[in-house]
Amino acid sequence: MKRQSDVLNNRSNTVDTLTDLSILHLLQVHDSAFPIGSYTHSYGMETYIQRDLIRTKEQLIQFCKAYLMQNLVYGDAIIIQESFHAAASKDETRLKKLDELCGAMKLAKESRDASVNVGKQFIRTVAPLVENPFIEQWKGKIEREEVKGHYAVLYGIYCEAFGINVYHAIMTFLYASISGLVQNAVRSVPFGQNTGVQALHELLAYVEQAAKKVIDLTIDDLANNALGIELASMKHEFLFSRLFIS
Repeated sequence: MKRQSDVLNNRSNTVDTLTDLSILHLLQVHDSAFPIGSYTHSYGMETYIQRDLIRTKEQLIQFCKAYLMQNLVYGDAIIIQESFHAAASKDETRLKKLDELCGAMKLAKESRDASVNVGKQFIRTVAPLVENPFIEQWKGKIEREEVKGHYAVLYGIYCEAFGINVYHAIMTFLYASISGLVQNAVRSVPFGQNTGVQALHELLAYVEQAAKKVIDLTIDDLANNALGIELASMKHEFLFSRLFIS
């Protein structure tokens, strides 16, 4: 029977086991009731919906796969991985650079604003949950406007502080991101709940595949290949009516 380390091809800086408490921490921060506002964003999907480009389960899955494999994998997921390792070595200069890169790769203003707004709310919410001087220090930098406070960077710092291994940190982030899109599609198309459940179930294998792919990537692979989604995000603020912030 293959161990997880074999499945991951002995990728460096991964941990084979995840403690029950770590699992619970991840479940809490990715719960829809966790007050960081992530479920108020569609990241351009609402533009597709209003243009009748997402009306079926298959179209929803296609959009989510593109967002997952072309946007998240080569964007926020790499930032999380790099931030995790930078936080482990308390490399503040590196983390500040990653925060700048995270904003620079988001071409649409709404996407940049969403990343910062969710990030700020995230660190305000998690800071009281863990006695960690580095998290408090980074929270202070955001309050003094020394850094923007992008969510992917802060999530990487948080997971390192809680002893969550980087692979599972990335995998659960990707899952929560796609789950949020599916839930928002159910609310806005509207799809039935069963259609949403089926769509997310079909996407699970792609989430696992994406997480494994990220572990083999480096900061040199950072890119933004989802240009259609970026254009949709840019057009979102000009829609006649909107359910979501982005």
